[in-house]
Amino acid sequence: MKHHLAQIPAARRIRLNRLFRNNPQRTLIVPLDHPLTDGPRTVHACTLNSLVGQLAVSGADAVVVHKGNVRFIDPAWFKQLSLILHLSASTAHAPDPDHKVLVGTVEEALRLGADVVSVHVNIGAREEARQLADMAAVAESCDRWNVPLLAMMYPRGPQIADPRDPAIVAHAVTVAAELGADIVKTYYVGSDEAMRQVTSISPIPVVVAGGPFTTSENDLMEFVDGALNGGAAGLAMGRNIFQAPHPGDLTRMVAQRVHGDIVPAAPTELLAAHPQLT
Repeated sequence: MKHHLAQIPAARRIRLNRLFRNNPQRTLIVPLDHPLTDGPRTVHACTLNSLVGQLAVSGADAVVVHKGNVRFIDPAWFKQLSLILHLSASTAHAPDPDHKVLVGTVEEALRLGADVVSVHVNIGAREEARQLADMAAVAESCDRWNVPLLAMMYPRGPQIADPRDPAIVAHAVTVAAELGADIVKTYYVGSDEAMRQVTSISPIPVVVAGGPFTTSENDLMEFVDGALNGGAAGLAMGRNIFQAPHPGDLTRMVAQRVHGDIVPAAPTELLAAHPQLT
């Protein structure tokens, strides 16, 4: 992986490298933290554990979950995947859903076996100041424990006319780097040329959020290509994968786009232990 990797401590670098296990320059992250915000999600009859298993054997590099769901996932999958523990939360029913609060700690993440923690900051939100302070506190804990930090940065709030304005998104990315994040997730800004305006100024890898839900594979692959051609270090794609009829098949398709044709086959012993995934 490029960017600042050589300047960080070895233990933190080892954990961060696991996000780039299939390609040292790119990563495919699958966020599965949506139910806390939006309520129960239909995942085409998959249990969470089965879904994570499909992702693990299909080329994904990491999943994002809240702490309570770690107990429902077979630890064997984390031989193939990194665990990112999400520390921020709000629900769609709150007076201000853009107000994210911390619901976990770096220490909890380590006890649960996570490689990385993530926090969510809405730039321009009414409670932006609180979210920035929370992110700074998490960054300090990450420094203490050598845990990589993924910052999910979105322009959202009453003063944000266009949340995908490249200048505003670039500012959000800059905030993440300034406060100590190792990798930042943000919006795709509409074209590969515009995306390069964002990625070219970032000293840390930028991954693109997975975009609006679509049932068109062609549209989805165009979105993936636009992000990668725009200099993104990968994608963090949630609902477009877990709401697909066959999440594993789509994961492998996206993974091959992200990593090139170097997606490794799943270990035979893993498949033998879980024949339902073959």
